[in-house]
Amino acid sequence: MNKEEVVEKVNGFLVEEFEIDPVVLKPEAVLKEALDLDSLDYVDLVVVIEDNFGFKVTGEDFVGITTLDDFYNLICNKAVAV
Repeated sequence: MNKEEVVEKVNGFLVEEFEIDPVVLKPEAVLKEALDLDSLDYVDLVVVIEDNFGFKVTGEDFVGITTLDDFYNLICNKAVAV
């Protein structure tokens, strides 16, 4: 899966599952501000990632993830490792 496919899939479930306005889903957007998710939403996000990509992410995986682009790259890198 290439990055463009990851971006499309991630943006799709962020809009559908978390009701995020597609306008804010820009690579340079600060993840916490753009998504405005609480701690329970992050748990749901982990589940959605596992369901959509077939691997788990942990809290440690989010260390250093600042922008939405960082998040896309995390998923791309994890997907390659699977």
